Amino acid sequence: MKQVLALVLAAGFATAAVSSAIAAPEPKNPKRQTQWHLYVDASEANEMEKANGDKVLFVDVRDPIEIMFTGFTDMIDVNIPYKMADRSAWNSKKPVYKMVSNKNFESDIEEALIKRGMSKDDTVSIVCRSGGTRGAPAANMLWGKGYKKVYVVTDGFEGGKVKDGDRKNWRLKDGWKNSGLPWSYKLNQDKMYMIK
Repeated sequence: MKQVLALVLAAGFATAAVSSAIAAPEPKNPKRQTQWHLYVDASEANEMEKANGDKVLFVDVRDPIEIMFTGFTDMIDVNIPYKMADRSAWNSKKPVYKMVSNKNFESDIEEALIKRGMSKDDTVSIVCRSGGTRGAPAANMLWGKGYKKVYVVTDGFEGGKVKDGDRKNWRLKDGWKNSGLPWSYKLNQDKMYMIK
């Protein structure tokens, strides 16, 4: 009986440890908010992954080609893009390639959880480039599908743009890359998204 109680208490402490990482404030922009209301900044996401990696699926939702040119952290568990560039279609408003939703996004998340011996009861943490354009919609896509906790990294991998000075509009504010966290341009093939 004492062993069962100890296991129940240990599981409770592990859950509390993941929950205690909730520190980043809710973004003011409604487009960056989620139905989960669970937010961490890059440093908190790193700490969450280090402390509870076996209970957290850390997902980079950027297009793999974007990651190849902007950088990667091996702290993520898997790259599952929420949107990908369609090189057969053009977005004339921006002028860039059209971004299309990954129709397998949710099933790929579920598959990644299963491969790691996890379930939808475990925490999912999502990072995109800047924290909201893809991160929040990706989290919201998982709403109502059985997932219990989905966090968004509010400052993303590259962070926000500087508003003044010689480097105006460069992504040098906050984010994974600007917080002294581990990253490089070398990709881990085992974690990168491959089209099936």
